[in-house]
Amino acid sequence: MAIDAKVDFILQIEKELSETVTAADMGRILSAVKNVLQGYEMRSLMGQADDNDDLLQSFLDALAVECRSAKTIERYRYVIGRLMKEVQVPTRQVTVYHLRAFLQREKERGVQESTLEGYRLVFSAYFNWLQRENLIDRNPVANLGTIKVAKKEKKIYSETDIEKLVRAAKTARDRAMIHFMASTGCRISEMVGLNRNAINLESLECVVHGKGNKERTVYMSQIAGWMLNEYLHTRTDDCPALFAGKGGVRLQPSGVRAMLKKLAEETGVDHVHPHKFRRTLATELTRRGMPVQEVAKILGHEKLDTTMGYLVLNKDDVKSSYRRFS
Repeated sequence: MAIDAKVDFILQIEKELSETVTAADMGRILSAVKNVLQGYEMRSLMGQADDNDDLLQSFLDALAVECRSAKTIERYRYVIGRLMKEVQVPTRQVTVYHLRAFLQREKERGVQESTLEGYRLVFSAYFNWLQRENLIDRNPVANLGTIKVAKKEKKIYSETDIEKLVRAAKTARDRAMIHFMASTGCRISEMVGLNRNAINLESLECVVHGKGNKERTVYMSQIAGWMLNEYLHTRTDDCPALFAGKGGVRLQPSGVRAMLKKLAEETGVDHVHPHKFRRTLATELTRRGMPVQEVAKILGHEKLDTTMGYLVLNKDDVKSSYRRFS
């Protein structure tokens, strides 16, 4: 292997210089290169893609064993795959300089800081795992600092916003869906994954499967239950999905987003997206006095810090609390 790598290296030099130097100069250059290489071991980096693929697949397999979602695993595959394709070196030879160069190029392309920090977290998870498994000697992420992300003011829906969206909705399904998201705080993937038989309209609750296929019970308001019942009575298809699209097939997240985007354009409500319903519910429940631990359980958060990041507290809330407790 070492001899083959040296021969290939010399042939590559000869190929690169063949049109720019004379035959006599070429002979002297190649002779000098051969002499220098006498004291070195060499191996080709070509053909290392399989090794990279094996390491990445082992990592993804570990995530699957940990019951990470298919969406999360695919994100790791995509981000790490892009990195390795760009740096063009074996995984074991990736350095912090490769990572910084990759992130800098992404920044120059206009990628937001929040996305870059997300990439950094993916790299951290991957290379930390490789080091723990003794598959790499040095962790290139160890000296890669966090990326400062500008904090943007969070928005929630007002009661008027919700009413505008409901009034603009053209179908019983869309009206039911808006009230369902607003009252349960379900993730969009959880909502579209629900079946009709998961809903208990008497107790106004249902069991959803969240991240990591973890079950939790969520609750809905009376008006959400009423709207949902009205919608289900309009259904003539045999699709088991709670919310169905055209042709009686399960509605997909893209369909929900498209519906909300259209309503936003018609009503003028700003920043209309599914996740905003979760933030709104979390904020309203805490404002009414529900302990944050219980709010976290409803949202399916394992860490309270995650729930705290959802809460939107305005100056009036803070002022009122201060006057009450001071």
